Amino acid sequence: MSGRMLSEIGEAAIISGIRGMNGCDAGRNGVLAGIGDDCAVVQPEAAEDLVLKVDPVIMGRHFSAGDSPYDVGRKAMGRVLSDIASMGARPRWHLVGLAAPPHADGGYIDGIYEGVASLAGKYGSVLVGGDTSCSDVISINVFGCGALPHGAARLRSGAEPGDTIYVTGELGGSFASGRHLRFEPRVREGIWLRDRANAMTDVSDGLAADLWHIAEESGVNAFIAASLIPYSPAALGSPDPAAAAFFDGEDFELLFTVPASDADFNSDWKSAFPDLRCTPIGVIGEKSGNPFVKYSPADDSGAHPRALPKRGFDHFRTDKEEP
Repeated sequence: MSGRMLSEIGEAAIISGIRGMNGCDAGRNGVLAGIGDDCAVVQPEAAEDLVLKVDPVIMGRHFSAGDSPYDVGRKAMGRVLSDIASMGARPRWHLVGLAAPPHADGGYIDGIYEGVASLAGKYGSVLVGGDTSCSDVISINVFGCGALPHGAARLRSGAEPGDTIYVTGELGGSFASGRHLRFEPRVREGIWLRDRANAMTDVSDGLAADLWHIAEESGVNAFIAASLIPYSPAALGSPDPAAAAFFDGEDFELLFTVPASDADFNSDWKSAFPDLRCTPIGVIGEKSGNPFVKYSPADDSGAHPRALPKRGFDHFRTDKEEP
């Protein structure tokens, strides 16, 4: 579709091109009927639970006009895969809703769908449908569905007193470095962790906000040390690395808790994922009717933990005040 505007191509031709690009045939991965009907028909395996997620990616908010369309599509798919991973689920199916201005270039739209298809294919998710619409700005809405054994989902509400708090990869500075467009969703790691972690979430809103999610949903207190956080190079290059890790958001790493009794966790992780850091950064405290999260600053001995603000990336926040 390169070189032609969407208004010239037409909706039917756009959908036909998308269908051919993604190879969404019935009979694959439990798909009984995919693109071509009003709804997709899929068949879960016996004794499976399904996890469902939808996420929008909007020009001017999640990406800029100068970003590679392939990276934009990859990010749109990756955000959903990251959430599926945080439940410990295996990606199965996805739908893509595209809204774009009539003057948008068809080649740019091709690039978005190529990015979506590349990452989806890597982790086994099959495109089964979607929609297209006219809009003032380009937005991509991906709906994803994952599956896992019945009762195996890792929730934010599972943290227990004494659990060690871990995070994968490195945190902070995702927008400054461009990593928010080129991250790798931790799908394989999430599936592995569902048999080891008590609670889990992905770090999309920032370490502070997402750790607060676990503390509140589990009804526990949480303590972390800023000196233990695995900062990204971009965060280390910022005026305040801890603030970058706590509040920047869009790192898309996994934040989870592991029982203290799991003495082999660190060595087992290194055997399973030798190329990915997994760092203990704190501990879950007692159950509480009024949960809190505290941290020891990097220049502190740990004797005087401070309250960690319940704040992170907020789509509806318009002020530029520092957290």
